[in-house]
Amino acid sequence: MLKIGLVGVGGISGTNIPAWQAREDAEIVALCDVVSEKMETYEGINKYHDLNEMLEKESLDILDVCLPTYLHTEAILAGLKKRLHVICEKPTSMNKEDIKLIYDTAEENHVFFMPAHVLRFWPEYVALKEIYDSKRYGKLLNGYMCRLSFRPKWSWDNWMTDEKRSGLVPYDLHIHDLDFMVYLLGGPKDVVKHRMKRPDQDYLNVIYQYEDFFVVAESSWFAAETPFKAGYRFVFEDAVALYEDGALNIYKNDGTVISGGEAAAEGAAVINLPSTDAYAKEIEYFATCVKTGAKPDVIKPEELETVIDILNDLNR
Repeated sequence: MLKIGLVGVGGISGTNIPAWQAREDAEIVALCDVVSEKMETYEGINKYHDLNEMLEKESLDILDVCLPTYLHTEAILAGLKKRLHVICEKPTSMNKEDIKLIYDTAEENHVFFMPAHVLRFWPEYVALKEIYDSKRYGKLLNGYMCRLSFRPKWSWDNWMTDEKRSGLVPYDLHIHDLDFMVYLLGGPKDVVKHRMKRPDQDYLNVIYQYEDFFVVAESSWFAAETPFKAGYRFVFEDAVALYEDGALNIYKNDGTVISGGEAAAEGAAVINLPSTDAYAKEIEYFATCVKTGAKPDVIKPEELETVIDILNDLNR
């Protein structure tokens, strides 16, 4: 039975805690947060206000870090130095130098570290990677990715709207699409940025140029409370892969539509996308790595460094 300690009982912990609790091979034995009220609903779990105290008193196998971005590195290192396997919500850090330090510390203590970049486990994005890698619909011609929301007003101590602590839209939202793009395509040859950054809103539009195609990505915190929107459109020689409003459809040049949900037309082929909670899948992957001793290499440190370099350039 894997014993889990989780620090940072805020927004993202609302996906991780149920995912851990649903597992028969794991148990959350301790939670840590500076706000007592956030932990009150979780009964039968030891509660702490200080991470170091939790690490000293509890016998843990895994530390799950769900803290605000600017607190990640310190918490990760504290867990690794206690010889705990550590999974941390994105971004790992806003400083490139921290990546090497974290992975070196994990190796020195013979434990695993994994950043939680959930799109690598999201069925529609897994399907996109298979389409691209297999060249099923020919070469990629161009792509578009988006992640649009309104300015967060709910974060503890308003840390998310503090650029030094959160990195704003590039590190909160754009990082999801950029990380997956680097995973899928590698690093771009050139980056062209357009940005509207004001005290009340932040909008980012970036063109990533590759050898013979380009990808446009946009992310936002609008002042108006617009609905959250995330998706992609990738144009291949023989088809367009369109993921929007929670559904993936493939529009082939011959007029065939292949649906990831209901078949678009009678007799149309169906993409076999599993009905899976990607956050749970991510945790399942890390838990399996810990149990089997297989290194969690679906996310590589060099990819993290590439993403941080680009994000820091976007924030200049």
